[in-house]
Amino acid sequence: MKIDVLTLFPEMFRPVMESSMLGRAVAGGILEIDTTDIRDFSHDKHNKADDYPFGGGGGMVMMADPIFGAMESVGAENKKVIYMSPRGKILDREKIEELSGLSEMVILCGHYEGVDQRALDYWNAEEISIGDYVLTGGELPAMVLIDSVARLLPGVLGNENSALDESVYSGLLEHPQYTKPREYRGLNVPEVLTSGNHQLIDLWRLEHSLQLTKERRPDLFEKFLQEEHAFSKQERKILEEIMKIEE
Repeated sequence: MKIDVLTLFPEMFRPVMESSMLGRAVAGGILEIDTTDIRDFSHDKHNKADDYPFGGGGGMVMMADPIFGAMESVGAENKKVIYMSPRGKILDREKIEELSGLSEMVILCGHYEGVDQRALDYWNAEEISIGDYVLTGGELPAMVLIDSVARLLPGVLGNENSALDESVYSGLLEHPQYTKPREYRGLNVPEVLTSGNHQLIDLWRLEHSLQLTKERRPDLFEKFLQEEHAFSKQERKILEEIMKIEE
């Protein structure tokens, strides 16, 4: 997958692109992330890329012309264009899975009070938000989107199944995890996890995932209940017990 990031602060992405999972994906040729400095396409002698908004109001707005130039430089007319925006649709499991199927995309990072609407309309940009709050710019949300999409690409994670097993990708929040030592400061790892009985371990994990999801994300829990699942007799019993707790 190739991702073009249009931003006023390309230096923010370098540590992310060179580190951890994303760094390995880039080094392995699975992911290509190119940053484009929008200021490079300003016709102002000071590389100005923003101006006061028409109609008044506080703050500055990124101008259309430098954005258009940056878009054209990466061939955005033939690619999916995303604008990171607090007024966009919340980034969720379905959207991440959809985006992971693309071969190319362009991410526009706004700053200040946003961007000239004409840049969004002309390039048919889809607005995406990572939450109901406002950040100083779109760079951090863009990194969140890139990371969440990249981990679904084949070959990025060591275990091909782990991306779908974790947290909301399975429809439930992730169960508790433990590692060595078995006992630490009087706190012990649940015996079932060291039993070697994989069937019991899977049932324990399902039970705790159901409990956590019901307590912390009732919206996901209700959605999970509405979906069709091929439960075994033991799994069905666990689900019924969790439901009884509510009653």
